[in-house]
Amino acid sequence: MQNSKSHVHDLFENIAPKYDKMNDIMSFRQHKVWRKKTMQLMNVQPGQTALDLCCGTCDWTIDLARASKTGKIIGLDFSEQMLAIGKRKVVEAGLDAQVELVQGNAMELPFADNSFDYVTIGFGLRNVPDYKQVVSEMLRVVKPGGKIVCLDMSKPQAQPFKSIYYFYFEKIVPLLGKAFAKRFAAYKWLPDSLQLFLDAKELKALFEQVGAKEVYVKNFFLGVAALHIGKK
Repeated sequence: MQNSKSHVHDLFENIAPKYDKMNDIMSFRQHKVWRKKTMQLMNVQPGQTALDLCCGTCDWTIDLARASKTGKIIGLDFSEQMLAIGKRKVVEAGLDAQVELVQGNAMELPFADNSFDYVTIGFGLRNVPDYKQVVSEMLRVVKPGGKIVCLDMSKPQAQPFKSIYYFYFEKIVPLLGKAFAKRFAAYKWLPDSLQLFLDAKELKALFEQVGAKEVYVKNFFLGVAALHIGKK
């Protein structure tokens, strides 16, 4: 068990109103660049279906819906506050007929085997209590030939950048959280979650361990973030 479920739930309920703003500030808006590149690599076709886990305020959910055009897209998150903000964004985008939002647990997905063309999780895997269980569930509900996709923070290996990065994440990010979101403790926890998380090679091995094939890995910005795509 990596993280306390109730602790993480409370944290995201509290930071929900400032979540989008803080993501832009912390990543210098690079998270949007990384997600755009991920969408290009996924090459979602019209009519394809997707499940977006830990969907938060639904940015990736909306991208998936726009790419699919007609396919059913489901966003799942355990935070009511996050989903409430996401729902507003989905409605504003005119996608509420195509997108369904579900409050649920990424470790126990309420969907049948072989249900989706894609299952994604963006910046959420490191916040769950059991990484392997979530990736196993992703693989279970994706269709044969479909893909599971994880985009998350990672662990740069090359010095001196590694030291600079960890200094920024451990010392500066909590101060940014205090200044912009009035949530020092929450943003102190995020670098702690990164310390516990797998590096890109370890996460690739986990994908393969649960049965994903042809696992593709792409590092962004010297390993600050990593993309993993596995096929069923």
